[in-house]
Amino acid sequence: MTIDLLGRSEVMQLLGIDDTRPRKSLGQNFVVDPNTIRRIVRLAGVSAGDRVLEIGPGLGSLTLGLVEAGARVTCIEKDPSMVELLGRTLAARGVDGSVRVIEGDALDVDLTALTAGDAPWTLVANLPYNVATQIVVSALESAPRVVRMLVMVQREVAERMAAGPGSGAYGIPSVLIGLVATARVVGQVGPDVFVPRPRVTSALVELRRNGPGGLQPGDRERFVSLVKQAFGQRRKMLRRSLALGDATFEAAGIAPDARPEQLSVADWIRLSDEASR
Repeated sequence: MTIDLLGRSEVMQLLGIDDTRPRKSLGQNFVVDPNTIRRIVRLAGVSAGDRVLEIGPGLGSLTLGLVEAGARVTCIEKDPSMVELLGRTLAARGVDGSVRVIEGDALDVDLTALTAGDAPWTLVANLPYNVATQIVVSALESAPRVVRMLVMVQREVAERMAAGPGSGAYGIPSVLIGLVATARVVGQVGPDVFVPRPRVTSALVELRRNGPGGLQPGDRERFVSLVKQAFGQRRKMLRRSLALGDATFEAAGIAPDARPEQLSVADWIRLSDEASR
């Protein structure tokens, strides 16, 4: 099935309806290039019958591309005005019955219940820059049936998501994502394909869920607290930032004079376990 995807002129026309304008507070930048949309869908590996979760669909540019690929799409949109315009976009192409639209904040919606069942889900989204990392981490934590993601985020955010130990970009998001998934940057997207035109370059990040991670049930809160405490003082040696005894580091096989960016996810798990004893 081929669908007439949104172009620049139609996006501008839609945004002119009811004097609607992109809202900076929601990080709204709309893709106006059909080739970019089809590239995202292709990189996401979406095919007919796949269950796809899209967060922040806006006017429906990416939604239409996913429907064109035959996906069964569930959208979560926070902005009521965008929900209305999304409905108009879908209805104009006769695909409104094949897309489920939920009005709400993705950080508040029960993703566990929404994606429940035996079938796997793929999350595909042009995420708002200001909450992109929060949404990805939340989905990894609360939606175990989402086994793969393809998200478009600010390039620097993408680099942090995919960074490994020893990299200057390696930090809290890298560790929390690496706990249950493998992330890699699979492409860049220039500012010219958006309305309004952002001042930054975007990047596409693929995330594949590895499994539940090496933490025992109920240990995640302690793990996250330890990681945040260390990276909050990332220039300090762990001995100083965490105030743990050398015996704890020795038991975990970690040098007490190491800095947080030197530890792998497995290292953090061992250190968290030993710190709790």
